[in-house]
Amino acid sequence: MHLRAWFDGWSIGTVVLAIILVSPVVALVGLAFLPTENIWPHLVSTVLWRYIFNTLVLMAGVGVAILFGGVCTAWVITMCRFPGRRIFEWALLIPMAMPAYVIAYAYTDLLEYAGPVQKMLRGLFGWQSSRDYWFPDIRTIGGAILMMSLVLYPYVYLLSRAGFLSQSVSVLEASRLLGHGPWRTFWKVAMPLARPAIAVGVALALMETLNDFGTTDYFAVQTFTVGIYNTWLGMNSLPGAAQLSTVLLIFVLVLIGIERAGRRQQRFHETAGRHAPLPGYRLTGIRAVAAIVICATPLIFGFVVPAFVLGGYALEHYQTTLDNNFLRLVENSILLSAGAAGLALLIALFLNYGARLSGTVIVRVASRFASIGYAVPGAVLAVGVVMPVAWFDNAVDGFSRAVFGASTGLILSGTVAALLFAYVVRFLAVSHGTIESGLSRITPSMDDAARNLGATGLATLRRVHFPMIRGSALTAVLLVFVETMKELPMTLLLRPFNFDTLATFAYQYASDEQIEEAALAALAIVFTGLGPVLLLSLAIRRSRPAHQNV
Repeated sequence: MHLRAWFDGWSIGTVVLAIILVSPVVALVGLAFLPTENIWPHLVSTVLWRYIFNTLVLMAGVGVAILFGGVCTAWVITMCRFPGRRIFEWALLIPMAMPAYVIAYAYTDLLEYAGPVQKMLRGLFGWQSSRDYWFPDIRTIGGAILMMSLVLYPYVYLLSRAGFLSQSVSVLEASRLLGHGPWRTFWKVAMPLARPAIAVGVALALMETLNDFGTTDYFAVQTFTVGIYNTWLGMNSLPGAAQLSTVLLIFVLVLIGIERAGRRQQRFHETAGRHAPLPGYRLTGIRAVAAIVICATPLIFGFVVPAFVLGGYALEHYQTTLDNNFLRLVENSILLSAGAAGLALLIALFLNYGARLSGTVIVRVASRFASIGYAVPGAVLAVGVVMPVAWFDNAVDGFSRAVFGASTGLILSGTVAALLFAYVVRFLAVSHGTIESGLSRITPSMDDAARNLGATGLATLRRVHFPMIRGSALTAVLLVFVETMKELPMTLLLRPFNFDTLATFAYQYASDEQIEEAALAALAIVFTGLGPVLLLSLAIRRSRPAHQNV
C-alpha cells in the first residue's frame, strides 16, 4: 500500500509538472485566438506576407545547403581514408559551437565596404569607389542563409555519420559485388538507409533557423522571429506578437509532421548482425586533395575565419571590453546557464523516473509532452512565458490584497526566475532525451531488486540509477549549459532591467556597429561550447560496436 501511494505521488507530480511546462504554449495559443485587441487585419495588410516569404526562402536555402554540406562530409569521413581524416572527423563539429549571429558580425566586418577585403581589392585594381566595381552585399537574405548554413550543417553531419556508421557491412559489400563504385553505392544504398537520420538532422537545423533572431535582425531580414520582437516591443502589442507566434508555431508543427512522415514511409531494418570494419576507400593524389578540400571548406569558413577576425579584435580591444563590466557579464551568463542546466536535469530525472515507476500511458505521454518547448522558437516561447507568469503574479497579488490588505507587486515578471523558467521550458528536451536514453539501458530487474530490499523510489533513484547514468547526466548538463549561453531572443525579451549576458552584450554592440567591443564576448560564448561539441564527436566515434573503423 505504501509503494502504491508512493507511485501515485510520482505520477501526480509528473502530470502537474508537465502541465506547468506546457502552459506557455497553451497560453500563447489562447491569447492568439482570444486577443484583447485585434491587430491581425493590420498585420495581414502590411507585413505578414513578407514575413512568410522571407521565412520560407530562409528555410529553403539553409535546408539545401546543410543537406549537401552535412551529408557529403559525413560520407567522406565515414567511408574514405585520406590524410587528416582523424582530425576532420571531430573538427567538423566545431562550427556547432559558433552562434550564427557571431559569424554574421565577423563576416560583415570583414566584407563590408570599409573592411579589409574590399580595401585590398581597391588597392590591387586601383578602384576609387563602389561605383567602379561590384561586390556582393553580405547583409541580405542570401548572406543570412550562408551564415546559418556554416554553423548548422553539423546537425546533419552528426546524424548522417551516425546513420552511416550504424549500417551493416553486408549491404555495402553487396553493392560493391554488383559493380557499384563509391558514389553509386552512396546514392543507391547508403543514402536511402540513412535517410531517417538525415531527416532528423535537417529538421533540427531548420528549427534552429526559425529560432534565429540575431542574424536576421542584424542583416535586416524581416522574418517571423524579427516580426514578433518588433510587434511586442516596437508596437507594444503582446496580442499581435502572440498571433504572429501562432503562425510561426504552425510552421514548426508542419516541419515536424513532414519529418516524421518521411521517416514513417522510409523504414529500414538490418537483417544481418555483422558489424565488421566498414569497406573504406583509400584516396591518393587528386582524390585525397579533393576530400581534404571538401572537409576543410566548411571548417575554415564556419570557424577558423570568424575566430581569427574576432580574436584579433579581442586582443586589440580587450581592455575596453573589460571596462564595460565584462566579468559581470561572464558571471551572469555562467550562473544563468548553470541554473538552467541544473533545473533541467532535476526535472528531466523526475519526469523520466516518474514515467518509469508508473508505466501508465497518461504519465508517459505527460512526460514526453513536457519537452515540447524545444520545438518552439525562443521568441515565440518568450511571448508564451509572459502570460502564465503574469497570471501567477496577479493571483498572488489579489490573494494578498484580499487577505492581508497589502500588494505583493510583481514577484516573477521581469525577474531572473522568469528567464530561468523560459530556459527550462525551451531546453528541457535536450536533458530529457539524454536522461531517457540513459535510463532505458538499465534493466527493470534493478528496480525489482531494490524494492525487494526495501528501498523507496527516491532511494532507488539516488543509490542505484543515478550512479549508472552519471555520464548521461553530465552530458545533459553540458548541452543545456551551452544552449543557454548561446540563446539570444528569449534573453532579450525576458531579461530583467539593466541585466545583460554575453549574448545580449555582443548583440547590442554589434548592432551599434561596434564589433570590436563585442568580439571578446562573442569568443567567450564560442569557446564555452567547444567542450560539449568534442564530447559529442567522441560519442559518435564510439557508436559502432567495438569502435571499429571509425
